[in-house]
Amino acid sequence: MTAPPIAVAQAIAQVMRHDRGRLIAALISRLRDFQLAEDALQDAAISAMSHWGRAGLPASPQGWLLRVALRKAIDRLRSAGREGRRVADLTVLAEEEAAEVEPMVFPDDRLRLIFTCCHPALDPKSRVALTLRSIGGLTTPEIAAAFLDEDATMGQRISRAKAKTAAAGIPYAVPGPELWAERLQSVLAVVYLIFNAGYTQGAARDLCDEAIFLARMVDGLRPGEGEVEGCLALLLLTRARRAARVGDDGATVPPAGQDRRLWDIAMMAEAVPLIARAMGRGVVGPFQIKAAIAALHMAPGGGDWPGILRLYDLLLVQEPTDVVRLNRAVALAEVGQAADALAAVEVLAMQDYQPWHAARAYVLGRAGRRDESIAAYDRAIAMAPTVADALFLGKRRREAAH
Repeated sequence: MTAPPIAVAQAIAQVMRHDRGRLIAALISRLRDFQLAEDALQDAAISAMSHWGRAGLPASPQGWLLRVALRKAIDRLRSAGREGRRVADLTVLAEEEAAEVEPMVFPDDRLRLIFTCCHPALDPKSRVALTLRSIGGLTTPEIAAAFLDEDATMGQRISRAKAKTAAAGIPYAVPGPELWAERLQSVLAVVYLIFNAGYTQGAARDLCDEAIFLARMVDGLRPGEGEVEGCLALLLLTRARRAARVGDDGATVPPAGQDRRLWDIAMMAEAVPLIARAMGRGVVGPFQIKAAIAALHMAPGGGDWPGILRLYDLLLVQEPTDVVRLNRAVALAEVGQAADALAAVEVLAMQDYQPWHAARAYVLGRAGRRDESIAAYDRAIAMAPTVADALFLGKRRREAAH
């Protein structure tokens, strides 16, 4: 039974959108080669366009793509004339998996892949970039934009990370308890950035749900770990507000102004006890604090700003970064300390960071410096990453002008 080209294209796009990370992880677990896995999956997707058109859609598109990708990888290895023993081993594996009855079921190796990508042998930036590429399926330009890097620079970084993973013999495994601490923060940072990429790009990529799924996997592997619970709670609270983050006029809406009827109550009900349980253990980490801040932003009445300021003071001890200092400055302005807030913003001088201009504009307005506030809003609007953010800042600018 044939399938029309549009149906085939839609089926391939759906699998690559929802299951690419799982397929890549399964291929890397077998091939132990990041680039070969990506190339083989791409070859399989191209083959699917013609084969599915002639034979119809398979019962398990994911299983079909995995098996064909393995065969394509073997073909590539044979063409390269290398690794004869490995080719033989992979050939046996491909034949065994080809005999599986549809729908094919294969293990979920994404968690192992994350820990491989986050190995200490790689620098922190490369760990995040490699995982975003492999698990999240982001393109090199998308990852480069997240890091404010050039596309070519990021492409070279990812290529070097793949090569180093192979050359260093980094194990494809979840580390034992003795290695957990040194890898956990890097893993959670990767999960959070995957979520953030999905949140800013919209629901089409499903990266928010992917990140929440991965956070749940880590939590299941290491129950009772406060930072894992904090990360999961932060993702749930942020995801709970997504339907309300843009208003009817197309402008971004901050939590205090959002329609609470659009919030996902089930996610909130899961997140809040996670925060309480994690922080109740007495070993508080950055993700727990950030989750607590997110919860206070959603408090009735527009947010608990004194509580938020106290939490930023605590977070600043653990993460003494300019981004944390900037957010703390906004909290200072919200509790009526506009002069201190402005001084804290000005000393940062983050000229290339759009949120700095937006925060500076707001704090200048709270300090009564109207003309400077309007000028700062103009700069922030010009640098806004999305139309929704630009519209929101435009509304704030008009308020400052009156």
